[in-house]
Amino acid sequence: MAEKAEQTNTTGKTLTGVVVSDKMQDTAVVAVTRFVKHPKYRKFIKRVKRYHAHNPGNEKKEGDKVTIRECKPMSKTKTFEII
Repeated sequence: MAEKAEQTNTTGKTLTGVVVSDKMQDTAVVAVTRFVKHPKYRKFIKRVKRYHAHNPGNEKKEGDKVTIRECKPMSKTKTFEII
């Protein structure tokens, strides 16, 4: 008999960032900062990307450090949720 394969965590990306806007209802904008090395000059450059994340009840406020997890799309731009 074939053995059963182990199940892996398939929840998607998990990112850490700071809430930069909480003005929308049940949505927060989270800025995620990462450092990438320039291919030619070998210097680290800061890159910031903003994600819309589900914020039920507007619990998280501007300036809070949060972890967001990828989920199924809730709207056109909102595909992450705050955990």
